[in-house]
Amino acid sequence: MGMFGKTMNVEQEMKKVESEAISSIIDKSMTIKGEISFKGKARIDGTVNGNIDGEHLILSESGRINGDINVASFNCYGMIEGNIKANMLTARKSCSINGKLEAGSLTVEPGAALKGEIQVAVQELKATEKKTAPLLAGSDTK
Repeated sequence: MGMFGKTMNVEQEMKKVESEAISSIIDKSMTIKGEISFKGKARIDGTVNGNIDGEHLILSESGRINGDINVASFNCYGMIEGNIKANMLTARKSCSINGKLEAGSLTVEPGAALKGEIQVAVQELKATEKKTAPLLAGSDTK
């Protein structure tokens, strides 16, 4: 019952985030070099070469990030070369992540490519304990 309740809370939180208006957009014709910090909900359709710190982030299929990400929620459809820290992370089927993932809640759709270390915090455990599972997906076996 405890896990069911937590799952419902995560789903409810994701629906709330998805219904919020997007406050910032980086168009797919744009390339940004440098650090980005934002509040609210941002969508990246272009390329960011630098670290990102914010609240709710969407990386579209055309989006690419070369840097570290630290956000409350992250809905990823695009490509990332860097480490990610997020309370809630959804890796969509078109997404490709190469780096360390740390998340309170992680959802991975079939087809998503994840390469690196993954840590998902388990709420029932003490705050310092985490489950760690190294994952190499999409690596060449030639």
